Amino acid sequence: MSHKKSAKHSANRANRAKPSAQHNGQALVIFGAGILIVVAALLVGIFVSGGGAATTTASADAVQGGVISPSQYVAQFSNTNHLLLDVRTVGEFASGHIGGAANIPVEELANRLAEVPNDQPIVIYCRSGNRSAQAARILRSAGYAVVYDLGGIITWQAQGYPVQQ
Repeated sequence: MSHKKSAKHSANRANRAKPSAQHNGQALVIFGAGILIVVAALLVGIFVSGGGAATTTASADAVQGGVISPSQYVAQFSNTNHLLLDVRTVGEFASGHIGGAANIPVEELANRLAEVPNDQPIVIYCRSGNRSAQAARILRSAGYAVVYDLGGIITWQAQGYPVQQ
């Protein structure tokens, strides 16, 4: 009899250690709900921080800001009032720049915002696209609504567009 009791006791212990299919399903639902909550929180954070188009009720230009290719720049801004801003160093600018560009190195931009008009689109470029992205963040955080990142002059030249000395 004690052997039967011992075997029954062992079987009960083994059954308790294995989760049931219902328990696994509940854990999966809880995990899925947790993921949805995290994704929703991230989306709300992007909207609140100004990363979503729905956060602005300004002109259509405010929604169009972002990365722009050389061909898009030429098509969109050839006859449009805007500031083309080269954020490379003074030496890099002197070695060749896109015609009509002003030069404010990215390291100085936050201290020279008074030189950047906020009533027209700003198009930024650098050598490769890293500093222009940094400059775009500086301008957007300072309240500039229409900021385009043209990327790097390397791409500009590779696509056959001219530079000036």
